[in-house]
Amino acid sequence: MKQSKITFIGPGAMAEAIFGGLIRNAIATPSNINISGPNIDRTQSLASKYGVNPYTNNKEAVKNADIVILSIKPQRLNSVMAELRGNLPADCLVISIIAGASLKKLSHGLAHSSVVRTMPNTPSKIGEGITVWTDTHSVTASQKDMARTILTALGQEIYVEDEHYLDMATALSGTGPAYIFLFMESLIDAGVHMGLPRRISEQLVLQTITGSVDYYRQNDVHVSALRNQVTSPGGTTSEALYYLEKAGFRTAISRAVWAAYQRSLELGKDQPAHLLDPNSSNENF
Repeated sequence: MKQSKITFIGPGAMAEAIFGGLIRNAIATPSNINISGPNIDRTQSLASKYGVNPYTNNKEAVKNADIVILSIKPQRLNSVMAELRGNLPADCLVISIIAGASLKKLSHGLAHSSVVRTMPNTPSKIGEGITVWTDTHSVTASQKDMARTILTALGQEIYVEDEHYLDMATALSGTGPAYIFLFMESLIDAGVHMGLPRRISEQLVLQTITGSVDYYRQNDVHVSALRNQVTSPGGTTSEALYYLEKAGFRTAISRAVWAAYQRSLELGKDQPAHLLDPNSSNENF
């Protein structure tokens, strides 16, 4: 991997998380990493910070690349594919982190057969994410190993053979951090509404969530069993849970995830770039 030349098309936050992790873990050498984007200030800033090579011309950036990572917004995909079509090295591996972009669409649009499709999430920026990924039949065993090594720099990775799982992962883990943040925000505001100082409310909520997750990991039981452990008959927890169930808490979450799943499927359709929603779940990648 240290000898591999890696090019990032789109120097956004997720791209920085990936190559930052590769450099931090001594998996790749900064001098072998190219980043390409239209914003010269952004590419120059990243070049100064990490020692990578900045480009504003995508065709120039992918020359001699062993791995090309597409980390652009979904609405730019069609134009970037048209630009790169016929200009990728024949034996390079393309890795996409674009929500909804299917292997078929990527392979056809780029006229390139070795493609990996991934769905990382926001915690990947600190190496605590989880990425679901799959590939085309043309991806070699060594290329698959390289893809896995790159994704491991972001946290955990799960390889799946069924590409449909990628759209499901987009709705569950890709968009998932937003659900968690909204829940945290709601709990914090509830504490403030009761009269707690915001600082104390934030600390209580943060440690309650992280502690609950750690407790769950250390107990080999179904999550519902842990919920029952803290739900005394006629107590405060049972009262709160009754209200949440009455308000349709589970249904709201299920419908929200389903809506995100349907949107991921829509993004995968062969739509003109200008018709794609700029507010898609992957817009900050």
